[in-house]
Amino acid sequence: MLLTFVFSKALSIMTFGDSSQTYAFAILSVTILFKQLSSGQLAVLQGLRSFRLLAKANLYGNLFGLLFSIPLYYFLKIDAILPTIIIASFSALLFSFYYSNKIKIEKEKIPNSLFLIESKLIVKLGFMLTISSVLTLLSTYLVQIYVGKMGGLEQVGFYNAGFTLLNSYVGIIFTVMSTDYFPKLASINTDNDKVRESVQQQAFISVLIITPVIVLFLVLSSLIVKVIYTSKFEVIIPMICAGIIGMLFRAVSWSMGFILIAKGDSKMFIKTAIGFNTLSLLMNIAGYYFYGLEGLGISFCLYFLCHFIGLKIITKNRYNFYFQKEFYQIYFICFVICIVSFLLRFIENEIFKYSLFSLMILVSFGFSFYEINKKMNLSEIFTSFVQRKKDKND
Repeated sequence: MLLTFVFSKALSIMTFGDSSQTYAFAILSVTILFKQLSSGQLAVLQGLRSFRLLAKANLYGNLFGLLFSIPLYYFLKIDAILPTIIIASFSALLFSFYYSNKIKIEKEKIPNSLFLIESKLIVKLGFMLTISSVLTLLSTYLVQIYVGKMGGLEQVGFYNAGFTLLNSYVGIIFTVMSTDYFPKLASINTDNDKVRESVQQQAFISVLIITPVIVLFLVLSSLIVKVIYTSKFEVIIPMICAGIIGMLFRAVSWSMGFILIAKGDSKMFIKTAIGFNTLSLLMNIAGYYFYGLEGLGISFCLYFLCHFIGLKIITKNRYNFYFQKEFYQIYFICFVICIVSFLLRFIENEIFKYSLFSLMILVSFGFSFYEINKKMNLSEIFTSFVQRKKDKND
């Protein structure tokens, strides 16, 4: 917060080319404090696996921020951006404190020696996680500056719009799943066999969930862009269609990436963070330089392929982690489904193209449902859920 406040003028010049937004950056610095405080409260709920309270805190925090932002945008237009961000972050802070306080934690006196040992580990890993997040944001920020210098602010807007679709709307699947996945993995971090089993299960579910999402996204990309943005943003369709394929690689690398955090392997974590973010920056710059916006989608896809391969090598050598043959067989089928769906976009005959698209949607959903049902018996879970609801009402 303090660094953002002190360097607000420099940030304005770097981002917009002048100091006109200095006060905006200075005021927005407080949202960093709000975000960190609310994250600390939500971490308690996540760590204790109080998912009902966690869901309520996130839901109402975002809902109230939305309710205030709509009239502000209606009356103030572009000038509403600053107050909206502040109100949204403050709303999230209030609800995170409200729901975390519902958890009663007894105070316990801890010896100073134990406190120093425990806190050293927490601060060390926390510092590394923070550095990793900063590197990711810095990489994205530098790409935006490069795109702005080469193509203008309009291209930056297209870039942000495209990656918001990929990272925020599609990527929310990973965010939701990580809520339970990380605490579970952290609780078994010393047992490599259990870690291997848990990561493989998570990767298995992630791949089978993301596959039909990718196919639907490829089929409805034009409609999605028009609904969320406007027809002017259709220029980003080639970029997001190339980028969405990378989500299939990301589903697996994301599952493996949590091993380093759960193990508390801060040294390796920061090395991978520096290496992968540098690679991401260079690939994105090269992608935009040679192929424009579509090149950014291609670089996004290739980056997560490299990320997948890199983490596979690291986790194998460091923790003896590997996937079973069955997983690779399923993954290969999902990969073929996604690639075929991507290639169908280039068929010119609309009737033939959308007939095949419809078939791929059915195949992707059918295959995912069949494989998940084999592992989890979805019909039994559904029947059990309905019965519990019925008993509760009775």
